[in-house]
Amino acid sequence: MKNTIITVRRKKIELLTLLACFIIGNLANLYAIISYKTPFSEMLTSIFYVLAFSCALYVFWTLLRLLFYGIRNLLLKKKIEV
Repeated sequence: MKNTIITVRRKKIELLTLLACFIIGNLANLYAIISYKTPFSEMLTSIFYVLAFSCALYVFWTLLRLLFYGIRNLLLKKKIEV
């Protein structure tokens, strides 16, 4: 098997992506708190739900990226072969 190296740039991109997912989860939680008129203490008590939603959103985003780049690579290989 070929050894691969994860660059510092890739690690930063993935951490920023995870941070963006966490922010989106918090914004969705804030929207729910405002729309259902619940106390703002829900921001702290529901942090584990926000973390779970953030992880699910990150996995979904990762699968979309894998699908996009996989299809793109297949199309580029077919274009080069022809």
